[in-house]
Amino acid sequence: MSITFDTSYTDLPARFYAPQAPAPVPAPRLIALNESLARDLGLDANWLRGPDGLAMLAGNRWPQGAAGVAQAYAGHQFGGWVPQLGDGRAVLLGEVVGPAGRRDIVLKGAGRTVFSRGGDGRAWIGPVLREYIMSEAMHALEIPTTRALAAVATGAPVLRETSRPGAILARVAASHIRVGTFQYFAARNDIDALSALSDHVIARHFPQADGPLALLTAVVNAQADLVARWMSVGFIHGVMNTDNMSVAGETIDYGPCAMMDSYHPDTVYSSIDRGGRYAYANQPKIAAWNLAQFASCLVPLMGPQDTAIAEATAAVNAFAPAYQAAYLDRFRAKLGLADQDDGDGDLIAGLLDSMAANGADFTNTFNALAHGNARDQFIDPTAFDDWAVRWKTRRRPGWEDIAASANPAVIPRNHRIEQVIGAALAGDEAPFHDLLRVVSTPFDLAESDRAYSAPPRDEERVLQTFCGT
Repeated sequence: MSITFDTSYTDLPARFYAPQAPAPVPAPRLIALNESLARDLGLDANWLRGPDGLAMLAGNRWPQGAAGVAQAYAGHQFGGWVPQLGDGRAVLLGEVVGPAGRRDIVLKGAGRTVFSRGGDGRAWIGPVLREYIMSEAMHALEIPTTRALAAVATGAPVLRETSRPGAILARVAASHIRVGTFQYFAARNDIDALSALSDHVIARHFPQADGPLALLTAVVNAQADLVARWMSVGFIHGVMNTDNMSVAGETIDYGPCAMMDSYHPDTVYSSIDRGGRYAYANQPKIAAWNLAQFASCLVPLMGPQDTAIAEATAAVNAFAPAYQAAYLDRFRAKLGLADQDDGDGDLIAGLLDSMAANGADFTNTFNALAHGNARDQFIDPTAFDDWAVRWKTRRRPGWEDIAASANPAVIPRNHRIEQVIGAALAGDEAPFHDLLRVVSTPFDLAESDRAYSAPPRDEERVLQTFCGT
């Protein structure tokens, strides 16, 4: 057995990437293999678990027909322009075409590339396990996302603050093309490359789109839906730079991300987001800002500039109503509301405001709505009671089932992930597998796993997350 790779990305001009083979590792060991994802990709899980498959997942075996490239891109990082970024520790092996369609397979942490900017191109086990858990939890929550195919221990230390065990994540995505990929060529005024990239993305992701304006509209709509889904589960990406926005509409790059415990709109976890640019409530505005940068890349492809600018502006401005509609749909389901009402936005905001004032847990409050005990989440239960009077007039028949299907019972809480990482550093990977199992069925929590739904105790709270490179 082997993997037959397609390489449509490397059909683009050579300036889109740099040839790159993964750097071998001394003692690869499989930590986890996503067998259901392997089946969706048309891959043989038994082969992947075997010596040849493990060698490929570790970067020690070069698959026949693999692309082997590091992709070039640029980006705005915290609003500041960086003209060249690129894959500093990831190697695109190629694309597989299976039951799930065309998907990239990338080895993250596979060694230094021409874009590493002085880094070692490696990853340690903590960020690899975090991304594996977070991305698979997001998939189970029905949020478009990159996926984790495998986590592999390398047998080599990685030097960060201290020496830590190295690991590689085999990541799967619809593609790894970012807003920053377009920015890379726009900054160089490379119109031919922009045109080729636009055509490639349309053919690969949005075949119904007729030209760059339709592509922009499709990406705007995809991002509106994606961010609304984030907001509905209390997800905070933490680093919404333009190089971390996938044009395919998937969540990508799980660095300093987190799921909220107690609700507050200004919640920030990322240690490097000192100004709160990427706080929970700011995510829709940042998505629109990123889309404006994407639009500016496409304007040169859209005909006469005055007309193109006006059309691109209108397309970006359509994000706000598209997002608001998707947001209301998500939260109406969470509350089990009947049909639509002009006052639904105020009703949703009223609950969230009361939750913020009372330190209510985001996930548990919404999950408890269907079980009749949401008031227990409030320091002052009368705040919930007052809001519930209006809510009860808007609920539809069977609202309990609707709310239960829209509100997870369990999320990958930050303190649990940190416990998993700490255990793995001590040589115990069982907590990783337990947490992964639980968050993979977030709407169906067994009584024996009920402890995973509990918010952290004061001494367990994790208030900062890190990029983890």
